[in-house]
Amino acid sequence: MPQSPLIAPSILSADFARLGEEANVVAGADWLHVDVMDAHFVPNLTLGLPVVQAIRKATDIPLDCHLMIDDPDRWAVGYAEAGAYNVTVHVEAAKDPVAIARDLRAAGAKAGLSVKPGTPLEPYVDLLKHYDTLLVMSVEPGFGGQSFMPEVLGKVRTARRLVDTGHLTLLVEIDGGINEDTIEQAAEAGVDCFVAGSAVYGAKDPAEAVRNLRAKAAR
Repeated sequence: MPQSPLIAPSILSADFARLGEEANVVAGADWLHVDVMDAHFVPNLTLGLPVVQAIRKATDIPLDCHLMIDDPDRWAVGYAEAGAYNVTVHVEAAKDPVAIARDLRAAGAKAGLSVKPGTPLEPYVDLLKHYDTLLVMSVEPGFGGQSFMPEVLGKVRTARRLVDTGHLTLLVEIDGGINEDTIEQAAEAGVDCFVAGSAVYGAKDPAEAVRNLRAKAAR
């Protein structure tokens, strides 16, 4: 596990008219989580590659791009080439997840694989050997501000066990409904990196919210 928990504020909860500034009000965040949605894989449309390129120029915080899109085999590498630190695709959408991971790493990014709340982890454990990050969704992907689903923590515990016993080498990330009330149970289950949207961007002082969440998770 990393020295301290990683906090990745989600710009899905930021002011889209001021994304450059919003990227920088979370000073001290470990990653900036960018939700890319195509209105096909999920019932919402957010932003795409040109906006990610613009955010990359506006901040030094490493970008964590979560692609909730159809055909990530075609599109994922573009985000790595745009300078994203970590690019996550959905196992439910990827045709050749091993090739995607290889191509993302070749383009200089970390490769992430995400599973929706209803998707079991077991069938994909061998795939995860090719990945750097596992993103466990703790809400149905598509919209911010939903309630945390504690039933997904079984997947977190399984992944944590596989990492701790040396079967996998990856970061365990969680996304959905993470706030001061839910972060401790997620941390206890073995999460390394916590995506938080409204809990950060809805706070008076987003940078302080990041520090508070990290402290709670560390506890």
